[in-house]
Amino acid sequence: MNRRGTGRRRNNVAKRRPDPFRGKDVIYIDYKESKFLERFTNDQGKILPRRLTGLSAKNQRTVVEAIKRARFMAFLPFVGEGLK
Repeated sequence: MNRRGTGRRRNNVAKRRPDPFRGKDVIYIDYKESKFLERFTNDQGKILPRRLTGLSAKNQRTVVEAIKRARFMAFLPFVGEGLK
């Protein structure tokens, strides 16, 4: 049975966000900008994957490093507010 022509799409696939750094010369993502870094975490405090954030692999690595530094310096929480 051929499934190509069914015309069905998966409903649980999230829409990919546009890359916030596209077209900009970003050299360093500052760990002290906690409001900006909160966009890349969910309500539980988990770091969102690339497929949801829309970042390139290089920018995703720098964002993850900045989030981890911000958590260590207590600019961001390790867990969400409702889980404490």
